[in-house]
Amino acid sequence: QVQLVESGGGLVRTGGSLRLSCVASGIIFSINTMGWYRQAPGKQRDLVATISRGDSTNYADSVKGRFTISRDNAKNTVYLQMNSLKPEDTAVYYCNTIVVFKGYWGQGTQVTVSS
Repeated sequence: QVQLVESGGGLVRTGGSLRLSCVASGIIFSINTMGWYRQAPGKQRDLVATISRGDSTNYADSVKGRFTISRDNAKNTVYLQMNSLKPEDTAVYYCNTIVVFKGYWGQGTQVTVSS
């Protein structure tokens, strides 16, 4: 059974930083591409960043230079380091992976950036 559990969200002021974590179980973590998505109220869920099994990364233009995705295969964990946060980064952040063509999501963690 695939499970993704996010943590690390919270309330931060503009310009602050947060580090999100997502612990995965039920998968061969080291071979899976992992991703972070976010969904603001009334908006669709959008890609934030992905990291492949070979540590290749991809970022949404809106977060390039501010966010960094990384992984620790020994801990089955993917991270999202978020710096220089802006009010428009406010959203629920979700961890994602795909196993045998099926997508899996965590429960999400709320990030709120105050101006």
